[in-house]
Amino acid sequence: MKDAIISISGLSKTYASGFHALNNVGLEIRRGEIFALLGPNGAGKTTLISIVCGIVNASAGQVLVNGHDIARDYRAARSLIGLVPQELTTEAFETVWNTVSFSRGLFGKPDKPAHIEQVLRDLSLWDKKDNAIRTLSGGMKRRLLIAKALSHEPLVLFLDEPTAGVDVTLRREMWALVRALRQTGVTIILTTHYIDEAEEMADRVGVISKGEIILVEDKVELMRKLGKKQLTLQLAQPLGGLPAALAALPLALARGGSELTYTYDAKSEHSGIAQLLQNLDREGIAFKDLQTRQSSLEDIFVSLVREKEA
Repeated sequence: MKDAIISISGLSKTYASGFHALNNVGLEIRRGEIFALLGPNGAGKTTLISIVCGIVNASAGQVLVNGHDIARDYRAARSLIGLVPQELTTEAFETVWNTVSFSRGLFGKPDKPAHIEQVLRDLSLWDKKDNAIRTLSGGMKRRLLIAKALSHEPLVLFLDEPTAGVDVTLRREMWALVRALRQTGVTIILTTHYIDEAEEMADRVGVISKGEIILVEDKVELMRKLGKKQLTLQLAQPLGGLPAALAALPLALARGGSELTYTYDAKSEHSGIAQLLQNLDREGIAFKDLQTRQSSLEDIFVSLVREKEA
C-alpha cells in the first residue's frame, strides 16, 4: 500500500514461557486514518502495539514506520510514534509542565515551549501546568499521558485503551481531541473495549483473536457487508412455538414467546417483510407493535470472534 505509514509483515511473538502471542500478523495502516484494533483480552493487541513501538522485540517479521525499520533504525522509527499506554505511570512529584517537556527532550527534540503550551491547552491542562502530578485527578492524569505522547510532534499516535476508567464527559473531550489531531495529519491507532467509540470514530476496523488478524475492513463497508437488520414484533398473544408453516423463515421467539424476531439482509432488494406479514396473518398471529434494529459493530465483532473460536 503506497500510502501506508505503518507496514507490518510476518510478525510473530513467542514469549519465553512458550505462549504464542502473535502469529504471522500482516497489517498496513494508512497515513492520516483512525484505525480501531478490536479483540478480546489476551488476543494480542497490546503485544502488537508494544512491538511497533519498539518496547517488545518480535520473534519474527518486520515493522516499517514511514519506511524506517523499527529494529534496524529504531531511533528514527520511534521518534515518529507517540504512545498512550493503559497504565497511569507518571512521576508523582514532578510538575505537569516539566514532565511533558522532559518527554519531548527524550526524543532529542529542541525546546519548543509554544508547542507544549498548545498541547496542554488542547487537553485542558494549562491551568495545571505548575501542579505536581500527584495532585491531579485520574482523568487529568489520563490527559497528561496524551500530552506526553504528543510532546515530540509524532506522525503516529497509539492509544491503548485510552478512555478506560474515565467519565463520559472526559471521553467526549478526548475523542474531540482525536478528531482534531487527525485533521492535522496525525495517524491514530486505538484499542478500545468501548465498541461504540470504534463505531463512531474509526475509518477502518481490524479484529484480532488469538494472535491473528481475522479481519481488516473499512468500517462503513464492514457494516454494509455484515450488518443485519432485525424486525421485532410484539405479539398480541404469546406463542408456545413457531407454526410449521413459518419454520423455514429466519424467525426466533423471545421473551417467553411474546416477541418474534425476523432477521434479514438490509442491502437485499427484497427483505421478505411483506411476505412475512402475510404469512402471520394467514396463521392468525396478531401483533401489537413492531420495530427494526440495525446490528451494531459490537454484534459483528462478537460473531466474528465466535466463528474464530469455533
